[in-house]
Amino acid sequence: MNKPEPGAAAAADAGKPGAVPPLSEPVPSGPSLSIQVCQVWPGRVWQVRLVLPAGTSVAQALAASGYAQAFAGQDPWEHGVGIYGHAVRAEDVLRDGDRVEIYRPLTFDPMESRRRRAAHRGRKMPVARPQRTPKARR
Repeated sequence: MNKPEPGAAAAADAGKPGAVPPLSEPVPSGPSLSIQVCQVWPGRVWQVRLVLPAGTSVAQALAASGYAQAFAGQDPWEHGVGIYGHAVRAEDVLRDGDRVEIYRPLTFDPMESRRRRAAHRGRKMPVARPQRTPKARR
């Protein structure tokens, strides 16, 4: 019985969204960073683990991740990029263990949702609140 080569399954799944492609370049000698680049949609995740040299910027990590090839025509900076929920700039330097997140557009306006909740709470109180009694004089 023929056994598949190690990594053959990874190569077959490399074109699918959410698949982690094998590293195409050797691990650099010297200090290196292990990072992750990801983008998440409802019910779907695209992520890539990379080993890059120390001093790598966020823009260089996005270029090395293959995002431009996987999602041709999409600008990762359009809705923002961050590390663990904090917005970053293209020239910011990565640290070991960072997860670079490519954000998607909001599906609702947070301020509008807050206004709706406040209006809803207001409708549930048909009785006016009693006036506060003044504090006693000292």
